[in-house]
Amino acid sequence: MIKRIAVVFDSAGTLLHMYRVAKEASTGNILENIESTAIVAQKNGCGLVVLNTANDIILSSRKDMSLFEFIKEYGVSLRISCSKGNFSPEIAYEVIEGTAPLMGDLHDVLEMVASRCPNIFYLATGLIVDSEARRIPYVLSTGGQVFSTTLQTVRTLHAMKIDTYIASGDGIFALTQLAEFIDIPMERVFAYSDTLKKERVVLELKRKYEKVIMVGDGINDILALRAADVGIMTTQQGDKRPKELREAADVVINNIIKVVDVVKGL
Repeated sequence: MIKRIAVVFDSAGTLLHMYRVAKEASTGNILENIESTAIVAQKNGCGLVVLNTANDIILSSRKDMSLFEFIKEYGVSLRISCSKGNFSPEIAYEVIEGTAPLMGDLHDVLEMVASRCPNIFYLATGLIVDSEARRIPYVLSTGGQVFSTTLQTVRTLHAMKIDTYIASGDGIFALTQLAEFIDIPMERVFAYSDTLKKERVVLELKRKYEKVIMVGDGINDILALRAADVGIMTTQQGDKRPKELREAADVVINNIIKVVDVVKGL
């Protein structure tokens, strides 16, 4: 039996207000509120790579240990959050092996996010890999807190018998905590979703539902917004959004709670 409506949410910037920090390899400078997906979208062969491990394991590593050593010693797998052009975990691994980021760099960004956001909901760690230049221009950490209206939004949708999903480039460690908090079953959570996977999630759900709504705020949501019956772009994070992302959306909202109004309109 075909169900009526499903809503698919991105997480970072959509369900969560994010604080982002990056350490620039060329200068050692710490940069705040960097938009990693926008950087990746600018150049072929770039990818946002997530370390599939817990942050306490990262922080327990030696600061002088290379990232490559850490990955080998702890058996850490790499996941791709978003990418442009030809890119894969294998390519990322090769670039990491030939470069020299240290675990101390990851410690720096993690500790800065934690210090700036004492009531943070979750922490995530990653890096941008440029496979064409064979370098890692940035190591990254992000932290998020649920927007004040996120829980109310999801609860209201559930009361309306609407099925909710998450399709996010974030890792499973971060998304498990978020899904439990807002009561979305883990079987409806798609972690490590890049641009193409988000689109596939929406297209597959369209076989099960009369209407599928995609809610996102980043350039890696663009294909899913186009594929959905209704694409909703959120501006609640406050960052500048690319023109093409705004054009891909059917609706632009400044608060996640307004998703409920869109659903009611259907």
